[in-house]
Amino acid sequence: MDTTLNPQDLSGILDRLTEANHQVAVAYPGDSPDRQPVHTVYGGAQLFSADVVRKLGGAAVRLFHEYAPDADTFAGALALAGDDAFHRTVHERVAAKLAREPIEDFRIDFEDGYGNRLDPEEDGHAVGCGEETARGLAEGTLPPWIGIRIKPLTEELKVRGLRTLDLYLTALTRTSGGRLPAHFIVTLPKIQTPEAVSALVTALERLESKLGLPARAIPIELMIETPQSIFGPDGRVVLPDLLRAGKGRVRGAHFGTYDYTASCNITARFQQHQHPACDFARHVMQVSLAATGVSLSDGATTVMPVTPHRAAAGSALTPAQLEGNRAAVHHAWKLHFDDVRSSLRHAYYQGWDLHPGQFPTRYAALYSFFLESKADASERLKAFVAKSAQATLVGATFDDAATGQGLLNFFLRGLNCGAITEDEALATGLTIDELRLRSFVKILNLRRAAARR
Repeated sequence: MDTTLNPQDLSGILDRLTEANHQVAVAYPGDSPDRQPVHTVYGGAQLFSADVVRKLGGAAVRLFHEYAPDADTFAGALALAGDDAFHRTVHERVAAKLAREPIEDFRIDFEDGYGNRLDPEEDGHAVGCGEETARGLAEGTLPPWIGIRIKPLTEELKVRGLRTLDLYLTALTRTSGGRLPAHFIVTLPKIQTPEAVSALVTALERLESKLGLPARAIPIELMIETPQSIFGPDGRVVLPDLLRAGKGRVRGAHFGTYDYTASCNITARFQQHQHPACDFARHVMQVSLAATGVSLSDGATTVMPVTPHRAAAGSALTPAQLEGNRAAVHHAWKLHFDDVRSSLRHAYYQGWDLHPGQFPTRYAALYSFFLESKADASERLKAFVAKSAQATLVGATFDDAATGQGLLNFFLRGLNCGAITEDEALATGLTIDELRLRSFVKILNLRRAAARR
């Protein structure tokens, strides 16, 4: 066929596109293929010990069995949709998760959950937490992910924040023989300038060198909880600058609901997880960090499932007090459940938990979310794979190639957190080996290669 443009006409255009496409590929490598924890549990450093999972997990199990002894009670407290069989499935899977892996990620907190203390006291806790982390590493009692949140690197607290980091890592590596836990991370709060991120990176580079750790062994996550971590003084979105300042170490960005709303002059009564101001910040984070490989986490629900009445020694609670306790726990559960479900609708698959009583509702929200959509997602993925990436119409929903990866991610997330069983994932027509590839393109390429043989 005749064309008007010759190769010389196109060469400059194609070269510019090649360079631009390369820059996009570098800046946006895509979502990380690694498993993402569904929550991060924050606990004050003064309380941390190597058996934190056993202690907090045990507390979660006791509260769950006391205030959700059966599926009907749990479903009623949460106003859970679905029929009795669905309620039983959620209840059973939550119970199994609490027994098997109650905590996925834990953060030893030297910031809000710890407060400001005398320097000798924080020094002692930093060393003690490092030694306890090493003990948990040796005994195999740590959660799959763990890390430390230092104080912000503001003018008032920069010395304290970096000293705590140094003391903790020095004690940890000295006690462990130079080993770090798998998926270890450092959290930087209340960021107001990219220089804070750059300073943390430089400190970690020097610590790694002097402690004999591999270069870039310690990743970081950023707390997005100030207006200045969303927009810079010139009005530009500052999140990409924070990412660049991280020099490849940034693995996560965690939204801080209450510091952010307070910074926006929202009164305490309305500093809520689902406030529209929070939705705006989440959406800016989502768009700015899409396809960068940085995982997103939502904030916490601060109404805790704690009981207002406790029996004195040698006495029992009255029926009215028992009912008051039940009502308080169920009220807090419902708030937390609704907040987690709201996060999931916004595609924030991780969030903070501040109390072991929130673990049951974290998993109930996740499991109901995945199970409600499982049948539809399974049908769509099965049809999509069967036609080897050709456009597929199932019902009224048109799927393209990007949706194929999204559907695969749905099952991977559901499997990882225990919402979906292996047999339910295999109903998509994929094999376990294919699921482990975590890439829709790789699955299709392997199937096409097999079909050609």
